Amino acid sequence: MRYFVPIFVVLAIVAGLGFVKFKQISQLLHAAEVGRKAGPPPEAVGTAVAKEDSWEGTISAVGTVAAVRGVAVSNEAAGVVKAIHFESGQVVREGQVLVELDTSVERAQLASAAARKELAAVGAGRTRKLAETEAVSKAQVDTDEAQLKTSTADFGALQAQIDRKTVRAPFAGRLGIRSVNLGQYLNPGTPVTVLESTGSVYVDFSLPQQYLAIVKVGTPVRIDVQDSGGAQLTGIVGAVDPTIDATTRTIKLRASIPNKQDKLRAGMFVQVTVVRDEKLRVVTAPATAVVHASYGDSVFVVEEKPGNDGKSMKIARQQFVRLGASRGDFVAITDGVKAGQELVTAGAFKLRNGSGVIINNDVKPTPALQPHVDNL
Repeated sequence: MRYFVPIFVVLAIVAGLGFVKFKQISQLLHAAEVGRKAGPPPEAVGTAVAKEDSWEGTISAVGTVAAVRGVAVSNEAAGVVKAIHFESGQVVREGQVLVELDTSVERAQLASAAARKELAAVGAGRTRKLAETEAVSKAQVDTDEAQLKTSTADFGALQAQIDRKTVRAPFAGRLGIRSVNLGQYLNPGTPVTVLESTGSVYVDFSLPQQYLAIVKVGTPVRIDVQDSGGAQLTGIVGAVDPTIDATTRTIKLRASIPNKQDKLRAGMFVQVTVVRDEKLRVVTAPATAVVHASYGDSVFVVEEKPGNDGKSMKIARQQFVRLGASRGDFVAITDGVKAGQELVTAGAFKLRNGSGVIINNDVKPTPALQPHVDNL
């Protein structure tokens, strides 16, 4: 009997512990069953409503800026640089003297030719007066007149040689970096600097051949300069190449762009938008709403659905879509979504078809048709 009581106590303790553990396991199993029926917890997402909008018909391309007039300024005659009358990057007017070569020898010869010309003019004048009284022969008159013409031609030739040693700006524009120095000997055709016109520029770009019947001379274009704080310039198509590139099947076009603020420089890369004479009705949504995958593009549409407890809950239904053109932060959806439907725009990567969602739009980026980066 003395062993019965301890054994009973041990059995009671074991039974109590087993009961407690049984209750814990039962509660865990019940919670797991409730969780399985309720599904995974809802995900916090940001949303936006798809809207119907009117977009102008446009064609996008990339272009290169070219100067309307641009030359490498060089000397015609050989000589030593005597004077330089410009600085690198200076804006000059047409005919402005840029460089003078040494013309001391030519000017001495010019002075001699001027004296001969003056003497020939005096002799020809005297002969004309004497010829009126028939004091000299007709042959003498012709000789003196020919002497005057020869002296005048020699004078003009020397003056032309001096002018060839003066380098002038052929048109108004902006100069490049100076390439010569004082005292330097220049052979004919040595580059002195470059000169490009200001006020307007060309933008050369290409489009696929199917746009040949759409884009004509005079079609308006917009030029976006991304490196200038979002500057946008307007112009028109000034020329269309009559031939199509046999390799790329594209047509070359040239747009004329006013450049009074000097935002465009030759060689710059720009975005070209050709504006078509039409308006398109499209359903638009932020580009962040689209989930791209190898099997197709899709969006998550937020819908109301009754839950297991009878209360309404929001779910994300995956919907495959067909995309159209893009404008800034927006994309046109041509099929799969209607205007007014609420789409997930933030957090779509963590969703699957039928996932529960909680909408939180407190912190989300604001899309824009013409976004600009502030730090450019």
